Amino acid sequence: MNNQTRSFAKYASLSVIGMIGLSCYILADTFFVAQGLGTNGLAALNLAIPVYSVINGTGMMTGMGAATCYSIMRSRGDEKADKVFTNALFIAAFFTLIFEICGIFFSGSISRLLGAEGDTYEMCRVYLRTLLIFSPFFLLNNISICFLRNDNAPHRSMAGMLVGSFSNIVLDYIFIFPFKMGMFGAVLATCFAPIISLGVMSGFYLKKRNTFYLTKTAPDMKLISRIAATGVPALVTELSSGIVIIVFNMIIMSLAGNVGVAAYGIAANIFIVVVSIYNGIAQGMQPLASKSSGEGDSAASHSYLRLALISGAIVSVMVYICIFFFADPIAGIFNSEKDPALQEIAIQGLRLYFIGCFFAGFNVIKAAYLSAVGISAPANLISILRGFAVIIPAALAMSALWGVDGLWLSFAASEFIVSIVSLCINPDRTRKAPSERP
Repeated sequence: MNNQTRSFAKYASLSVIGMIGLSCYILADTFFVAQGLGTNGLAALNLAIPVYSVINGTGMMTGMGAATCYSIMRSRGDEKADKVFTNALFIAAFFTLIFEICGIFFSGSISRLLGAEGDTYEMCRVYLRTLLIFSPFFLLNNISICFLRNDNAPHRSMAGMLVGSFSNIVLDYIFIFPFKMGMFGAVLATCFAPIISLGVMSGFYLKKRNTFYLTKTAPDMKLISRIAATGVPALVTELSSGIVIIVFNMIIMSLAGNVGVAAYGIAANIFIVVVSIYNGIAQGMQPLASKSSGEGDSAASHSYLRLALISGAIVSVMVYICIFFFADPIAGIFNSEKDPALQEIAIQGLRLYFIGCFFAGFNVIKAAYLSAVGISAPANLISILRGFAVIIPAALAMSALWGVDGLWLSFAASEFIVSIVSLCINPDRTRKAPSERP
């Protein structure tokens, strides 16, 4: 095993473990809500998930974008590198204000807009209000995780993610069952997780091991724009899950009602874990590829891309084998009321929906690589195509032709189409001169 493979294995494995732990926020909620609140609770949670994707995606955009810029600029000796962390916090403060206003004043309106009604409305509203009010901690947690990973502290970032996620699982059980706090308990457990994660990571700052600091500087709009542009693929990757969930919820609600929404919730929330693995591979690759690109070593950055794509392909094969053969017991875990209609729709949905794994992993990793080496425009194109430009028309057309089965398959079809575009993008032909890159 050469040095590049060892470095990639170290960063990617730690990042994947951490991201899987991070995704357990939602999967733990899904399980405990299904057990404690039944089909209506599961439907309400699935309606609220897109807002979580917006918050988490904003944090990932800011963290990944800023950390990538910081790594490239520092490797080139750019004095502006010291201002990146502070400007990332300016971005977080701006979005915090928006999320707080939405949470305090518009959580009910957003719930109705997402399709909540009847028994699901109040549970969805409570979940969204609490999640949006606690949004600053999600943003800060994502920024800290990304910067620590780029500051040679992948173990610390992984520890923060894992401890926060496992605390969420424990608190989910305590709040929903012994304390009988219902949906508020589920979301409160989720909101405590990033706070605990930040506490774990704070030791790195207290020991002054970090090379990035708060600096006395006004917001640098040029630098903020660069951070945002570099982080857009991470944002769109996360938002794509939320957008797909919204579109699918609306279509499946018209085809199969709340039971269909609950069944889709099972597939969508499990897929969040799978996407977190792809994101973990991509985020583990990012600091290595960014550093190599900043130093002008394109052979090394290509090697990290190859390793990431091979890893993603292996994950896709393993995931689909598990889903295909164990769809019945997996669906049963979340079907606490033993609803036969829910079970049937979920089993078929899992097997069809997860065909998309074979293409989604490739698209996520390719977009992340392009962003990591400072080639933002093609990365953004891939992310936008898979985020909404292809999936929405595919879902509408295929569900109209083949009903629920067509809806499940539309995800795989759209990811396949985007993968063709991804294959056609050659990083060497689109690479800018070093002075033009972030």
